[in-house]
Amino acid sequence: MIRHRRLGALPLSALVLSALLAGCAPLESRDGYRVDHGHPSSAHDSRVSQLIIHYTHEDEATSLSILTGPRVSSHYLLPVPARQGEQRVYQLVDESRRAWHAGASHWRGQSGLNATSIGIEIVNAGPEPGADQRRWAPYPDAQIDTLIALLRDIAARHDIAPDDILGHADVAPERKVDPGPAFPWKRLHEAGIGAWPDADEVAHYRRRFATRPPDLATFQQALAEWGYALPTKGKLDERTRAVLRAFQMHFRPADYRGRPDIESAARLWALLAKYRPEALARLESQEQAAELSR
Repeated sequence: MIRHRRLGALPLSALVLSALLAGCAPLESRDGYRVDHGHPSSAHDSRVSQLIIHYTHEDEATSLSILTGPRVSSHYLLPVPARQGEQRVYQLVDESRRAWHAGASHWRGQSGLNATSIGIEIVNAGPEPGADQRRWAPYPDAQIDTLIALLRDIAARHDIAPDDILGHADVAPERKVDPGPAFPWKRLHEAGIGAWPDADEVAHYRRRFATRPPDLATFQQALAEWGYALPTKGKLDERTRAVLRAFQMHFRPADYRGRPDIESAARLWALLAKYRPEALARLESQEQAAELSR
């Protein structure tokens, strides 16, 4: 029989102290020591700065096998919904832990983005087998609806900026093309997620560049100001083509051949005007200085 001690058998001071310890300074016992959680600091923030979106290029079962294996992982995996209304998401790695999804990567002066990002893999085939590069597997509406809910939740909890919601191609343009030109970035923006240029600003810069488009070195600098790791050499090398292709897949998917053109420039400058006005001011100041020196 278990004997219960009457409250009256304990001094009042002991009861008060016990309550204080339980409510204000909870102690966690660990192996060989105890941790007092009663003095939490307010001087901290999330380790997460970016959300990086991928496609798996595999079916669900293969994707799960690869992403739970020893070499690669992601925080979340979104399957293709098997039935109407299904909203299942696999969480494979806790958000507090680093997943191995971005590899060699760079954005806005940061490298090795596994340490600062959350990776989301989407079950999608990517380029259709045997097809040219203009035929890509679509993303079902129900899958994107679930993705929107997931992204909205994560971005709010970690205070992630719209221009830090990225594709794998954005952070590794010479190695990766996912989530590809079929991914609906504009639809995400309309749902309040991610960056997209304003139509009026795009039209403004389209008119401006119709008679005098930016030279290649200025275009490269603008891409670097947006976040890509790109030297300003004034040459259309393979790195520049890869970065342009990544930018176009994200913001101008109708033509992603990696060629500089007025439409891509107009969208890039409109994005800088909306999200990075200080970078745009810096860019235009340098353009004016170069103009005066001619």
